[in-house]
Amino acid sequence: MAVEAYLNFNGNCREAVEFYAQVFGNENPQIMTFGEAPSDPRYPLPEEAKNLVMHARLTISGSRVMFSDVFPGMPFTLGNNVSLTIVSQDLEEIKSAFHQLKEGGKVGMELQETFWSKCYGNLTDKFGIEWQFNYDSGEFSM
Repeated sequence: MAVEAYLNFNGNCREAVEFYAQVFGNENPQIMTFGEAPSDPRYPLPEEAKNLVMHARLTISGSRVMFSDVFPGMPFTLGNNVSLTIVSQDLEEIKSAFHQLKEGGKVGMELQETFWSKCYGNLTDKFGIEWQFNYDSGEFSM
């Protein structure tokens, strides 16, 4: 299991990722936009979201750091735009940590299958710390 930092930006994520990639020697960072994600006709993608960064990841001094822009209309507070992410190949470990940390907290997304993970969820614990949980089945490289 790994704990990784997840940084959110308010529309300037691509600029930040490219800057950090240059600073820390990451050539050609992989960046996925909301427009590149599989579409869902139940939730049409607003035009202003298409070029925003949905996900990027860099290795900085041996640690993985993930990045994204907040979706239009979602809250963004500078200084509060960091969450911790549990990434594990052990599904039971993901479920156990999620269920323990949600006690007294607020669930943003229950654990569920997404197009990038067989099990993903997020919550804010009782201390106000934001957590994301991602089962790493090895299927996706980004």
